[in-house]
Amino acid sequence: MAKASEIKVGNILRFNGELVTVTEILHRTPGKGGAFYLGKFRNIKTGKIVEARLATDEQVEICRVETSDFQYLYEEGDYFVVMDNVTFEQFSVAKALFGPAAKFIKEGMDVIVSFESEEPIMAQAPNFVELAITYAEPAVKGDTSSGALKYATTEIGFEIKVPLFVNEGDKVKIDTRTGEYVERVK
Repeated sequence: MAKASEIKVGNILRFNGELVTVTEILHRTPGKGGAFYLGKFRNIKTGKIVEARLATDEQVEICRVETSDFQYLYEEGDYFVVMDNVTFEQFSVAKALFGPAAKFIKEGMDVIVSFESEEPIMAQAPNFVELAITYAEPAVKGDTSSGALKYATTEIGFEIKVPLFVNEGDKVKIDTRTGEYVERVK
């Protein structure tokens, strides 16, 4: 247990039975009454922002969170099975922790997972992935207006808009945060 005065931005706390990350903490000293802290906390599971007023000597629980690199092995229902790159231990991590980037993860890819008390609480896919194009619509001759795009399917079955010069068999870089084409990879 720690005092509210020891809280820093980025700490992960157990607040009202939920895991939250500290996004903002301000010290206030009003003209009347005692000093206090105003905190903004983001719930790790729901993403909801909670604001709270804490007395300077109020006790809070700062959680110990361990973050490591893992290798994605395979999908098992609503979970991804990942392996620790150092100890080779395997863990099941809920797909929901990866958010929208989960659809871009392929076997052998490195991901980052954070654990608190042996429970995965946060997961992150790489910001960019390289995927092969398995099907691309043929470009029509004369269709060369600037910024023209066509649909293509990646090796993991995700459909994406790509420039006309991208063909079947090419590798492309995709931004996992937006799901958009970035560039063709040689």
